[in-house]
Amino acid sequence: MKKTALIYCEGHFGTMDGKTANGLIRSSRKYEIAGVIDSTKAGMDSGECLEGKNNGIPIFESLEHAVKMLPLLPNHFIYGIAPAEAFLKEDERKIIMKAIELKMEIINPLHEFFTDDAEFLNHSIQYGVGLHDIRKPVPSKDLHLFSGRILNIQTPVVAILGTDSAVGKRTTSVILEAALLEKGLKVAFVATGQTGLIQGAKYGVAIDAMPLQFMIGEIENEIMKAYDDENPDIIIVEGQGALSHPAYVSSCGIVRGSRPGAVIIQHPPKRTNLGDFSFMKMPTIESEIELVESFSSAKVIAVTINHENMTDEEIENVVTDYEEKLELPTTDVLKHGCGKLISSLFELFPEIEGKTNKVLSN
Repeated sequence: MKKTALIYCEGHFGTMDGKTANGLIRSSRKYEIAGVIDSTKAGMDSGECLEGKNNGIPIFESLEHAVKMLPLLPNHFIYGIAPAEAFLKEDERKIIMKAIELKMEIINPLHEFFTDDAEFLNHSIQYGVGLHDIRKPVPSKDLHLFSGRILNIQTPVVAILGTDSAVGKRTTSVILEAALLEKGLKVAFVATGQTGLIQGAKYGVAIDAMPLQFMIGEIENEIMKAYDDENPDIIIVEGQGALSHPAYVSSCGIVRGSRPGAVIIQHPPKRTNLGDFSFMKMPTIESEIELVESFSSAKVIAVTINHENMTDEEIENVVTDYEEKLELPTTDVLKHGCGKLISSLFELFPEIEGKTNKVLSN
């Protein structure tokens, strides 16, 4: 039975910094989401706001408003913002304290660890609730260095990389996983960020919180756990940031640790500057493909589109343009599904097509 949760996303739901909340509204194996807090969109349906389709999950003005309107108080409070500064503001601290007083378990995806905060810790003990720091790594003695075990597995590994942070790599990963499961395949998804872990991914680690010397080994270890436990037909690994990104090294560790046999790249064609670094221009899709293929032994087999600020006509034009220029299948999985991606995977890994139990649809 899923746990119930209320997501805090003040001022950011549906935006890049609201990606944790956005992801949980789109998909959550672990939590039944009761509502979202964002006063700028209060009264709206979260599905209508995010996807143009009602999902019955309301957006509230405040924590007090949610408590008043919901028939039952959710037992978890999720901080759903991924701010560039990665730390709480003073007014947010007060909201967390109030949620603790309401005896809600606190789910914290930030680099700021609540279990290291004396005020939060004492308050949580007083009210008998837990603080869950999703990004907090285990002690170094329990971390893993690269072992080379992954070099001996035959299961196809596919990495979903991108040209920037918050472009939809996790969303594409989850949708592709579901589409492959629908074909009857045994799929293992390895999350590499806080949102995927909160969504309920069985395997994964918050890679950007790892000490650098353990990053590659931890990715390898999670893949090997999935391989040993599930004997999957295919393994999907979520990307982080971008290989070209000047401020992040996560993609480097993911490529080295997962040793993908294929890469899919997610790109937002209308984004001109890096999301959290507006003084820097976005890479082109061509330059990212070249970098990935020179850094990795894998080929880029498809491009997926993030349609932010794009009309349906613009999406269609970009898909046609990319397929002509790049000679790669291109799609927007939120709009058009994963048919092209699955066809590309079957072409590269024909052994997995024979394990399906359904006919591939367009």
